Amino acid sequence: FFFHQIYKHIMLRSFARNPTLHRSVRNTAFRSFCEKSKIPGPTVGIDLGTTNSCAAVMEGSEPKVLVNSEGERTTPSVITWDSDNQRVVGSVARSQAAINPQNTLYATKRLIGRKYEDPSIKELQDSSSYKIVRAPNGDAWCEVNGKKISPSEAGSFILTKMKETAESHFNKPVKKAVVTVPAYFNDAQRQATKDAGRIAGLHVERIINEPTAAALAYGVGNVDKSDEKIVAVYDLGGGTFDISILELDNGVFEVKATNGDTFLGGEDFDVRLLDHLKEEFKKKENFDLSSDPVAVQRLREAAEKAKKELSSTVKANINIPYLANKNGTPLHLNTTISRSQYEKLVDDLVQRTIPPCETCLKDAGISKGDINEVLLVGGMTRTPKVAATVEKFYGKSPFKGVNPDESVAMGAAIQGGILEGNYSDMILLDVTSLSLGIETQGGVFTRLIEKNTTIPTKKSQVFSTAADGQTEVDIKVLQGEREMAADNQMLGQFKLSGFPPAPKGVPQIE
Repeated sequence: FFFHQIYKHIMLRSFARNPTLHRSVRNTAFRSFCEKSKIPGPTVGIDLGTTNSCAAVMEGSEPKVLVNSEGERTTPSVITWDSDNQRVVGSVARSQAAINPQNTLYATKRLIGRKYEDPSIKELQDSSSYKIVRAPNGDAWCEVNGKKISPSEAGSFILTKMKETAESHFNKPVKKAVVTVPAYFNDAQRQATKDAGRIAGLHVERIINEPTAAALAYGVGNVDKSDEKIVAVYDLGGGTFDISILELDNGVFEVKATNGDTFLGGEDFDVRLLDHLKEEFKKKENFDLSSDPVAVQRLREAAEKAKKELSSTVKANINIPYLANKNGTPLHLNTTISRSQYEKLVDDLVQRTIPPCETCLKDAGISKGDINEVLLVGGMTRTPKVAATVEKFYGKSPFKGVNPDESVAMGAAIQGGILEGNYSDMILLDVTSLSLGIETQGGVFTRLIEKNTTIPTKKSQVFSTAADGQTEVDIKVLQGEREMAADNQMLGQFKLSGFPPAPKGVPQIE
C-alpha cells in the first residue's frame, strides 16, 4: 500500500507536469490512483471544534459552508439538558449555560483521549462548571445529572447536529463524513474522534489534520496549479494550537512538518481574563465568586464577549447587574478593560506558540525566508496581538483571504471530494505528528517511525532476546517523543512466541 501511494505520487507529478498529455488521458490516470469511497451518498466535511463547529459540503467544484437550523454558519460546541432532561445542542444550549451551568457541557474536546490523572485535567476541573470524573478505564469523562458521559459521546452529540444540518441541506440521509482534528492529536484522541462519528451514525471516511484542511481550502481558490509554494498554517483555535508547513506543487499538498500544543487555545485566554475579573471583584466587594457556579458562568460569558470586542476596539466595558448577593445586598460588576491590559494578561499564552513554530521550521528543514505564505486559522487569530506576533516571527504579513472560522470545514469537504474522485488532479500527503516505536531493554523507547514521516508508511527493524533461553517476547507499541517508554502513550501490545531457546542475542526477530 505504501509503494502504491508513492507510485501514485510520482505518477501524479509526472502527469501534472506534462501539458502535452490529453486532458481526458490525464484525468483517467488520476482517477485510477484515487481511493474512492465505497459508501454511496454525499460526504460532509466537519470541523469538530472546541468552541464552535462547522459543516461544509461540495457543490460542484466548490466547497459550501452549511447554515444550521438557527441560521448560523458555525454552531457552538455546547450541549445542555433542559428541565425535561431533553438534550439541546448549539446556540440554544449556550444561551442556557448561565442558568444551568452544572448541566451544560462545553470544550469537551479538551478531554478527548486524556486520562483522569493528566495534570491538564486538574486545570479543567478548576475552571469548569460541570463535573469531570474518572471513567472505569481511567479516562476523564463528564457527569451530568448523575450520568457519566464520555468525551466521544459528547462529541457525537455535536456531530449529530452537523449531520442533521447536512441532511436538511441535501434533503436525504448523510452517512459519510471527513472530520478534522488538531495536527498534534495522538492516536487515542483520533480514535476517540472516530468513535464520536460512529456514535452519531457517521462513517468517518478520513480523519484529517486541521491545518492541512485549511491549506486545502486555501489552495483550491488561491493557488494556480503550476505554482510552487511553501505555506505555514498557524492554527490557534478554542482549545488547541497547531503549526504545519506544507509544500504546494502541481496539485500535490505535501505536509513537511507539524507541531503544536493540544492544551493551548481560546479557552485559556478566557480563563485568564475570567480570573482577572474574579480577583478584581473580590478586591472591590470582598466577595469570592468561585463558590457560585451561576455567577462564574455569567462572568465567563462576559469575559469571552470582552475578548472578542477587544479584537476590534481598544476598550471593552463589562457590566453585569446582580452578579451576586452578599448578606441580602445585591452586588453588581461594572468595569472596563483596555486592550493593552488584556494583552499583558495573555502575553505568555501568545508567546507559547512560538517554540512550536521554531521546531516546525527545523523539522521541515527550511528557514523563515523560504515561507511564501502564512495562513491564520482559528478564531483566536483575530486577536491583534496574535496576528502581530505571527507577522513579527515570520517577517511577512499573513494572508487575509481565508475565513479563520470556516476554512477547516471547507478543506474537510474538499478532502471528501478527493475521496469521491471529484478532485482527480489533487493529492494530499500528510505526516505522522508523533514518533512511533516499541519498548526495548531497560524500558527504553526505540523509535521505528520518526515524527513528520509521510504517511502511509511502514518500517521494520531486527531485534534479539535479552536473556538466555528466552522463547517469547512482549511487544509494546508506543507513540511519543520521550526517551523512556513509560513516558509515552501505549497504543497496544502483543506477544511473540514459539522460537526455540538460544543464548541471548542470537535469535533474530523482525
